[in-house]
Amino acid sequence: MDLRKIKKLIDLLEESNLAEIEIKEGEESVRLARTPKGTMVAPAPVMHAAPAAHAPVMPMHGPTEAASGGTPKPAADLPPGHIMRAPMVGTFYASPAPDKPAFVTVGQAVKAGDTLGIIEAMKMFNPIEADVAGTVLKVMVESGQPIEFDQPLFVIG
Repeated sequence: MDLRKIKKLIDLLEESNLAEIEIKEGEESVRLARTPKGTMVAPAPVMHAAPAAHAPVMPMHGPTEAASGGTPKPAADLPPGHIMRAPMVGTFYASPAPDKPAFVTVGQAVKAGDTLGIIEAMKMFNPIEADVAGTVLKVMVESGQPIEFDQPLFVIG
């Protein structure tokens, strides 16, 4: 399923009073659910022999917070400019193959729609495209590095 479709579903869920939405396309399905504001989510029971300590569960007020575990923290050493963030969890690759040059380098001019890198998630390679035109000011991740949702990847100025 296309990441843009998933983002539109998240927006739809936020704008409506729906608590849950599920979409199926062929064999793929996406289910988004949220809890009403101010409610606490009980942790799922843990099936371990040893007792497990549960971290306190904090209420989430939107899908971004729920997916990332809280409000995104600003990165400390980012130059001013547009920050391209990871749309998913996975492994970042700067080039199409290990023996090929990187898609972009610092100082390179990019146009909106240019491929900046690839994120491998669940055995699928997802291109990360620039959503603005400009110059790559900083590359925040290395090729082969595991990345988190909403993690800064590039700064474009």
